[in-house]
Amino acid sequence: MNRAFLYLLSALFALSMIGVAGCNEPAREVVILSTNDIHAQIDRFPELATAVARCRDTAQVILVDAGDRWTGNAYVDLAEDRRPIIDLMNHLGYDLAILGNHEFDAGQALLERVAGMMEFPLICANLESHEGAELKGFDASRTIQRGGISVGFTGVVTNYGPNNHPDGHDAIFEGLTFRDAVQTAVESAELLDACDVRVALTHVGLERDREIVAATSAYDLIIGGHSHDRTNERVDKTLITQTGKNLKFVGATTIRMDAEGLPELSYREVSLADYEPDPVVAGMVATIKENPALQRSVGELTTTAGRTDLCYLFAESIRCEAQAEIGIYHYGGVRLDSLAAGGVALVDIYNLEPFQSKISLLEMTPAHLRTMIIAKFNDTVKPSEAHCIDLFATIPYEVITDGNDAVDVCFPTLKEGKSYRVALGDYIFKTYKEVQGENGTTTDLLVTDALLKSLSREVYEPLGSVLQTIR
Repeated sequence: MNRAFLYLLSALFALSMIGVAGCNEPAREVVILSTNDIHAQIDRFPELATAVARCRDTAQVILVDAGDRWTGNAYVDLAEDRRPIIDLMNHLGYDLAILGNHEFDAGQALLERVAGMMEFPLICANLESHEGAELKGFDASRTIQRGGISVGFTGVVTNYGPNNHPDGHDAIFEGLTFRDAVQTAVESAELLDACDVRVALTHVGLERDREIVAATSAYDLIIGGHSHDRTNERVDKTLITQTGKNLKFVGATTIRMDAEGLPELSYREVSLADYEPDPVVAGMVATIKENPALQRSVGELTTTAGRTDLCYLFAESIRCEAQAEIGIYHYGGVRLDSLAAGGVALVDIYNLEPFQSKISLLEMTPAHLRTMIIAKFNDTVKPSEAHCIDLFATIPYEVITDGNDAVDVCFPTLKEGKSYRVALGDYIFKTYKEVQGENGTTTDLLVTDALLKSLSREVYEPLGSVLQTIR
């Protein structure tokens, strides 16, 4: 066998081995772990840490958050710069996050400081910062290379509150403008054209996520937040996901590139209750909660109070505190679903009302009340809050509908034409449509102080009866 023939055999063998290696090349794969609407529920971070660590042991991981990291837990909300939640997220190694509406609750200056403390970037394509704003803008998109796959993210936050900004008082957003979130998401998809996988990281709610998919097929994946849905649905080629609220679940989206280089996506929702707590993170949480002042008992409930009971507690508390004839509070302003019978701690009060809301006063006739209630019942801006009782009052009323929309409101205990002194949460007074009356003002009286006074009675009996009905 001559030398030239041996060289030829060697070359052919080498080529065949390259072919075999190519056929057996492991599939490119990455897992995106996602959270949304954590609302400062730090008690679940030890289990999240374990779940993330186990996934990283077996896969390439990208860890992202879809907004509303705080507002909901006094241990975070009363801490300087909301630092506990950021320290925990930094420790877990988050890769990326989008703004939620509650990121703005404590003002632009705090959000700007917190952004500087984060060891992961924030993105938001529809926020524009102008002269006079304390908050600088953020990148519209970010590409992350992981597991041999380039994953491109763009982010948008809801602008569907009053005056085209996220929910909150107008003063918080001075110098900021927000372009339409759905339109911006559609336009921003082209920023990700060079990526293997295109992801919209959104805080706009499920219905708006569906609007994005209806307007463009450019995204492979939408990771959403804001509406607190548990979502796993596919519309054509786009997968839409969301994990509810309060960190009960983490989303796990597996991306596998097929032989032709096209992404195949699958999603599952992972219950954190199935994981044991990470001891290091559990120790961090225990240290954060070493605050005896917040554990101080402030009262006692005779029976468990559901969310409707709590709405009436708010309404009655602000009525008494402001010495008004009528108290009104909104469902969304009550941030716990229930309070258990027995002792109530100071931390419970701040978890019920984490916004430092004040009491507003207004002189209103039944006609004014009727206009406000009908406008909210027929709300087209926030359809998830429409066609149900949102405004809970200390006086009974019945909403009359045409089968869908409200057309009238009956007040059996009020006299038409008479003016009544009404206490409202300042969020209603400043942001709800059709809030009319005379001598309107926002006081320095805090809703939390009113709640403390109500619950400081030796034993508090929830009102229990439903005063608002629909016909």
